[in-house]
Amino acid sequence: MPAPRSDRLEDALHRIFEGGKNTRASWFALTGGEVLFAEGDNADTLYLLRSGRLGVFRRDSDEDRPPQFVGVIRPGEPAGEMAMLAGTVHTADVVALRDCEVLALPRDAFFEAARTEPDLMVELSRLMIQRARDRRSGGGEPSVFGFISARPRPIRAFIERIAAAIEADGFTCQVIDHSALASAADWFSRVEDAHDFVLYVAEQDEPAWAALCARQVDRVFVVGNGILAPPNRPMPHAGVLDAQRRTDLILLRDPRMSRPANTSVWLDAVQPGRWFQCVEGDQADADRMARVVTGTAVGVVMSGGGARAYSHIGALRALHEAGVPIDFVGGSSMGAVIAAGPALGWTQEELEVRIRKAFVESDPLSDLAFPMLAMTRAHKVDRLLQDAYGDIDLADLVRPFFAVSTNLTSGKIEVHRRGLMRRAIRASIAIPGLLPPIVIDGQVLVDGAVLKNLPTDVMRQMHGGPIIGVDMSEARGVDAALIEHPPSIWRLIATGAWRRGPPIVSILMRSATLTTDADIESSRAATDVLIQPRPDGLDIRDWKGFDAGVAAGYSATRDVLSTLDGPVTGLRRRRSISDDAPPGTGGETATGSPRPDVAETLRRGARRGRKEKLRP
Repeated sequence: MPAPRSDRLEDALHRIFEGGKNTRASWFALTGGEVLFAEGDNADTLYLLRSGRLGVFRRDSDEDRPPQFVGVIRPGEPAGEMAMLAGTVHTADVVALRDCEVLALPRDAFFEAARTEPDLMVELSRLMIQRARDRRSGGGEPSVFGFISARPRPIRAFIERIAAAIEADGFTCQVIDHSALASAADWFSRVEDAHDFVLYVAEQDEPAWAALCARQVDRVFVVGNGILAPPNRPMPHAGVLDAQRRTDLILLRDPRMSRPANTSVWLDAVQPGRWFQCVEGDQADADRMARVVTGTAVGVVMSGGGARAYSHIGALRALHEAGVPIDFVGGSSMGAVIAAGPALGWTQEELEVRIRKAFVESDPLSDLAFPMLAMTRAHKVDRLLQDAYGDIDLADLVRPFFAVSTNLTSGKIEVHRRGLMRRAIRASIAIPGLLPPIVIDGQVLVDGAVLKNLPTDVMRQMHGGPIIGVDMSEARGVDAALIEHPPSIWRLIATGAWRRGPPIVSILMRSATLTTDADIESSRAATDVLIQPRPDGLDIRDWKGFDAGVAAGYSATRDVLSTLDGPVTGLRRRRSISDDAPPGTGGETATGSPRPDVAETLRRGARRGRKEKLRP
């Protein structure tokens, strides 16, 4: 949660906006989805939010990507203060997440009034610094979520398990159901202010309550069942959440189903920003969704690197031994190949056996060809991918996953989250000159490492929690002596080294994974934990060097984890309300219930036409 607002700032803002008879402040209302101001607008006004919630979104340079969520502005907080004080244009869009009441004060009137409030500028500066810290640490993430059922069977028990996991992690959490439907609007605000997280739950037969939930929350989860068809009616959505891709999908499946299925049908119906697969009654999945809600979920991103990417396997082994959860995973080139293992739910042992069989025992690049399109025909690679992934759809993976390729048609990166997994992986590893490009939907795709070797920015679009980056960009992958004194064709044949290809293969592979300095530095800066294994002596095409690569990744990861002061999940952990309360006067009891005086206030509001208990 964000740090508490300064009483001096709140009092000063109140006096400026509402305290005097001659104030030039004006009042207006925004409906959910309306824009308060947009990126590039002149910052000639200071705004104060009286009720509701505002979302801050920063547009991506790639118009195909959704705006990046930056944070939430809550009642009593100003909006647009940084650009107004600096005299610049706004750098983000601010949108009403729900119906809001806003006060506005012209810039010149603010500076005139500020002369009588000596503490105001200091406190505003502190707020801006705190907001910057919160956004780096995940403190600006949402705290009010709606879970709307799209299946006949109740979802309340599932939500209660998530809430229990949130409380077990030291946060306060309240589940609110349809019994609050008749409550006054300010009652909802008081509940939200009294808890770290609030979860609204609406069953399928509660359409009026579901519609209210969709308008009341920062983010919506539609909860369905993969083996059932989506309801043949519109889902209760909030327009602003849809526009900003803030509606997610959770598909619960029976424990007897080994793998998710039918996800694409639900994706077409719901059009979610993200989707999650969970097993009914499984506590590990409830814990995982609790991490997603609290912003402590962990994403792992793996770079390309040819045979040196074996180091990713060692990194995963070390993460597993350290108890680090892997909630989101993705990668580029060979990093995507390794990342597919956790996404498919493979155990560490299964991952190592499969990769060893596919790459160590098979010489995937040994089917050399006349270089019309590439040095190899890629038939062996295609067979290996078919054997490994069959006809699995990316949408049906047990963990959120992405692979990145380079689109030669558009000149941009291509992020694969749907479609045949083997086709997406094939595109991500199509090193120009070595493997032929692949055409998907009329787009010519090659290795993702050409433009984005460590796609941490893609991961940041998926979630606001900690990101672990395993980066092979600096590891030496080409033997200088081999380039200065290349072997003869006869020596390659006599030693069997021809199966790895001639030295030009190393040059092509290394060239494809050299991203620009500016890009790789920004990619590394986006990580919370950066791991850079150095498998010395392992050539980029040395597919037999499995053990050396794994050992390097394992050692590097253990070394980095040993330097952390706490668990990876806590690296972006937001503050709890109880963290800011003096001993003995906290806003919550140890069980997560409001303290008596807060509880009585809530009960008084609850008596207005609703049941008194929030958890019947």
